[in-house]
Amino acid sequence: MASVQLSAGPRVSVSPAAALVAMPSVAAAASRGRRGYRGLVVRAATVVSPKVRHSCAPLLFGRPVTSMYTSIKPLGDRVLVKIKTSDDKTVGGILLPTSVQSKPQGGQVVAVGEGRSMGSDSIEISVPVGAQVVYSKYAGTELEFDGSDHLILKEDDIIGILDTDDVKDLKPLNDRVLIKVAEAEEKTAGGLLLTQATKEKPSIGTVTAVGPGPLVEDGSRKPLSITPGNTVMYSKYAGSEFKGEDGEYIVLRVSDVMAVLS
Repeated sequence: MASVQLSAGPRVSVSPAAALVAMPSVAAAASRGRRGYRGLVVRAATVVSPKVRHSCAPLLFGRPVTSMYTSIKPLGDRVLVKIKTSDDKTVGGILLPTSVQSKPQGGQVVAVGEGRSMGSDSIEISVPVGAQVVYSKYAGTELEFDGSDHLILKEDDIIGILDTDDVKDLKPLNDRVLIKVAEAEEKTAGGLLLTQATKEKPSIGTVTAVGPGPLVEDGSRKPLSITPGNTVMYSKYAGSEFKGEDGEYIVLRVSDVMAVLS
C-alpha cells in the first residue's frame, strides 16, 4: 500500500564540453549519478541539454556560450508541480537527517499540458494552475528547476486538491474516494490490550468525499455509485494512506471498494 508559472532570469553557462575541460569538479559531480545543468537537473538517467545559440554567439574558453532554459511546458495530459518542502524538524523541533525526513506527496501546480483527446473531443486538464494538490507517492519524474524540486506527472496520478493542511478537506479527483478508516480494535475478544504493533489494521471505513467520476467516451463524467456517508469495505493493499487531525484516512479508486456495508 503506498503510504507549486515557472520563470527564471536568463543565465549564461559554459557549454558542457568546455566545462568538463576547464572544471574537473563538474566531471566529478556528473560521475556521482546526478547529471544536468545549473537551472535544470533531471533526477534520472536522462539528461536534458540546454539550447545552444547560433554560430555568431560569443565564445568562452573557445566554445559558444549557451543559454539556459527559462520555462518548462508539459505536454498532453501531463502536469508540472512544484513540490512542497520536506519537514526537516519534528514537532518538538528536533532536526531530522535527510534519510528519515518524510517525502512530500503534495505541491502547487505551476503548468499544465493542453489536455487529451477522446474521439473527436478535446478534454482540458481539470486541475487549474495554482491549485494545491496531492499525488501518488511513486508517480512522475522528479527534476530540479530554478533551485526548486518539481515533478512532471500525468493528471490521473493526482489524487485530489487540498487547500488546507488537513487531509479531511481533500477533494478527490476522477474515480477516487476519500475514506476515514475505522479505528482498530484495542482489545482481543478475551479482553487483552493490544499494542500498536499487534493491532490488526481494518479495511473498513466511512466515505467522506468522492470524485466527479471517470471520463467516458463522449467526454462527460460517469457519477460514482458510492456516496459520502457510506460504510465500505476496501482492498487491504490499495490506495494511499494519510494521517489527519482526527484520525487516519485513505484515498483509493472506486474499483478498490469491494462492498457497501449496512
